[in-house]
Amino acid sequence: MLTRENDVEVHALHKRGWTISAIARHTGHDRKTIRAYLNGERSPGERKKSAADPFEPFLAYVTARLVEDPHLWSRTLCDELEDLGYTQSYPTLTRQIRQRGLRPTCEACALVTERANAVIEHPPGAETQWDWVELPNPPDEWGWGSTAFLLVGSLAHSGKWRGYLAPDMTRPQVIAGIDRITRRLGGVTKSWRFDRMATVCHRRPAR
Repeated sequence: MLTRENDVEVHALHKRGWTISAIARHTGHDRKTIRAYLNGERSPGERKKSAADPFEPFLAYVTARLVEDPHLWSRTLCDELEDLGYTQSYPTLTRQIRQRGLRPTCEACALVTERANAVIEHPPGAETQWDWVELPNPPDEWGWGSTAFLLVGSLAHSGKWRGYLAPDMTRPQVIAGIDRITRRLGGVTKSWRFDRMATVCHRRPAR
């Protein structure tokens, strides 16, 4: 980007007969940059617009789906977008939804603490629950980007739980997390319940 002072100097040198290459060497800028300012394609003091936002083509669809169903799982939405050509990651989608405020506030959910809640009974040893929790803005020194993930395994009856911190939700992290959590809990139940995870596959026995 050229300042207004630089732009005046560039045009003055050009009027004196300096070539674009000579002006570029003198000012320390690229020849394409100098040519763009001389041709009026760029304005002094204004940065060149960055590349197109890859999420922009899907913004209208995401907005419409979340208005239609504020409780729509982000994982389900990501599956739908991938069928439409979406190539970014699931964490990127959830970050875009959060930063752009695309998910409408559900008044019924906002008042959930003010009404009676149903309690689901879980007999001892009946079920282990597994869920991913997104943790925004992890420390920069971790080198994990803008989001960290916590795999939580909990025994439904007792409420005892353990967690595994990971940089992503890939299958290797799921396997490592389940192994670590199972050991720390001292064992888990035979039946497991997963929040929807793309990295978990339930193979039904052949009949």
